Amino acid sequence: MHTLYSFRRCPYAMRGRMALSLLDTQIEVREILLRDKPAAMLAVSPKGTVPVFITAEGQVIDESLDLVIWAIAENSPQWTKYGGLAAQKIYIEKFDQEFKPLLDAYKYDRRNAEHPASYYRDLALPWLDELEQCLQKHNYLLGDIAQMQDIALMPFIRQFAFVDKQWFDTQPRPNLVRWLEAWLNNDLFTSIMTKYDQWEEGTRGEIWRTSADHRSKLTGE
Repeated sequence: MHTLYSFRRCPYAMRGRMALSLLDTQIEVREILLRDKPAAMLAVSPKGTVPVFITAEGQVIDESLDLVIWAIAENSPQWTKYGGLAAQKIYIEKFDQEFKPLLDAYKYDRRNAEHPASYYRDLALPWLDELEQCLQKHNYLLGDIAQMQDIALMPFIRQFAFVDKQWFDTQPRPNLVRWLEAWLNNDLFTSIMTKYDQWEEGTRGEIWRTSADHRSKLTGE
């Protein structure tokens, strides 16, 4: 059986769980706290971040985008229909490198920060404007069916929005608001937000039975 070390609220872990939920399989989920990382997880992935996924064959995948790509490869080419896997991967990596630091500076406002939180929020707005332009044309970021790029970006846009949801919802980006709300209410997302107790060393984690039912609803397969 596959094993997944995860932290429910981490957007990287959300990204990985959303991709895994597209499969028909069983996964042992070990819910952790980032301030209390278990030795068993650190033994297989010393960098100490989530998600950490161990396949039934023993392969360790400890980068969220690598996990998404692994799940997509096991699943369906429909998820990379627009632009292909390589092009979507390049865009997601650029998003992670440029948007995520601004999100962190905005969300985790610190007293000794060089600028107020709104400064970093506003620096991130060109990313939101770009996504809004994409969503003016179709329901998802790249076309009329969901793609790997939607899954990869959604948890971070969600985190950005919920720093100040009222502000986000009243900005002139109605299509981005629509896209996010649709994902927040989609069972592909709601199904991966189950609350689990913190995993204890030496015990068995929660068994997550994933289902590919989500796949046809989003890709038209």
